[in-house]
Amino acid sequence: MASIQIINENIIFKCKRTLQIFTTTLLSLLLPLSFLLLARLTTADFYLSGNGFLAAEPPSTVFFSLLLNSIPLSPLHVLVSVICVAALVHTLNEGRITIPTFSVPSQTTARPRLYTAWIVLCTLQVCVGLGIEGSIGAGIEGSSFGHERNLVCRIVFFLGLHATTVYWWRTIVKPVVDDTMFGFEMEERWVERVVMGGSLGGLWWWRLRDEVESLVVVTELKREMGVGVGVVDLMGWWLYYLVVTIGIVRVMKCLIWFGVVLLYQKVEQVKDDNESLSVQEKV
Repeated sequence: MASIQIINENIIFKCKRTLQIFTTTLLSLLLPLSFLLLARLTTADFYLSGNGFLAAEPPSTVFFSLLLNSIPLSPLHVLVSVICVAALVHTLNEGRITIPTFSVPSQTTARPRLYTAWIVLCTLQVCVGLGIEGSIGAGIEGSSFGHERNLVCRIVFFLGLHATTVYWWRTIVKPVVDDTMFGFEMEERWVERVVMGGSLGGLWWWRLRDEVESLVVVTELKREMGVGVGVVDLMGWWLYYLVVTIGIVRVMKCLIWFGVVLLYQKVEQVKDDNESLSVQEKV
């Protein structure tokens, strides 16, 4: 009986781990989906202002209209900005100086950080879920208007978006899911990182790589047309290049690490050559 109970517990635990990976992966995609929604909001504002090819009809979905007509910024802009700035600080300082983690030990009774993570996660989920649904109902899609960014800029933005999504996954999503399912934070596994990265790559290739560029293109088009650039347009432009900055930091760190490895190997090679020469001289 004891062995059967142990087997059942192992099966239940493995099912929970599988469900945890699935849940954390889906919730981690809320952040890149928020960029998709921001791009569609920017495109809708461009059309509705009469600067596009044809002014679109006002969105019929109430929540999408509220996000579109927020003055001056929507809660979505604020949340995404805070997360991106925190990710940039984390990347620059290699995690030494950043916003405190929301994960807590299982023995902690008062957990305000975890409750804050719950509030942030639920708020972003409501904004993204209702906003994406509203954009689909209104027939709004992000567009680069024929002004595509170069390949290097796209790659750097994707690297920055991946770093920001990983930060969001580790500090907000995973602590909340682990606490809900297990009551404490589980150890991070490479399978979770691979599944999350693959899901992000699929979303990027399927939709995000084309639509997200409207965050920058709309602002540039308005400047070329001599039309006033609004606060929402500037926020979209700023968020895009903030993520690009995170990607540049990641690339620079990789190049520095690669240079240090090469330098270390060169020093070791020179050291070995000197030792061999000294041995030959003694002989």
